[in-house]
Amino acid sequence: MPNIAVTTWSLEQTAPTDLLPAEPPEGDVRVHRAEVPSPEFSRYLYASVGGDIHWTDRLSWTYARWREHLERPGVETWVAYDRGTPAGYVELAPQDDGVVELAHFGLIPAFRGQRIGGHLLSYGAARAWDLADRWPGLTDTKRVWLHTCSKDGEHAMANYQRRGFTLFDTKVEEEAEAPTPGPWPGAYPA
Repeated sequence: MPNIAVTTWSLEQTAPTDLLPAEPPEGDVRVHRAEVPSPEFSRYLYASVGGDIHWTDRLSWTYARWREHLERPGVETWVAYDRGTPAGYVELAPQDDGVVELAHFGLIPAFRGQRIGGHLLSYGAARAWDLADRWPGLTDTKRVWLHTCSKDGEHAMANYQRRGFTLFDTKVEEEAEAPTPGPWPGAYPA
């Protein structure tokens, strides 16, 4: 397969006051923390959210690797539910010196375009800023960052910027073009 150019943008907030929350969506949308580390659930979220946008880096992870990651102090998964059904998630991953990465964020395709994403991103960023309150021993958050790329959803960058994230780095790299992994063939409309 041919190579394609993929642009990766890194964005950050450097103070809690940078966060510009979205209005909550209409209806019964709730965000809850998945407090029990569950490789099965986390892999389901990862494959379901990222299957149509080329999320592949964790698909080869073993059960043990998922468990090891999820049990790291401060790693949190916050899940948006629409009328009791998982709609998307945000994963927080603390790094050194009070830095927290929004390691993964997104919605299952059926829930996109319903104003859930802005609300979930707002909620996740707020939880990144108060992460140390829930994890004694972690340094207070001084910076929250994330990256998105040209393979992500078409509204991703605008959502991040509307929530107060600012661009601090851009990289362009060549990658082999590959089909989307799906969660299974035919799951997404053409």
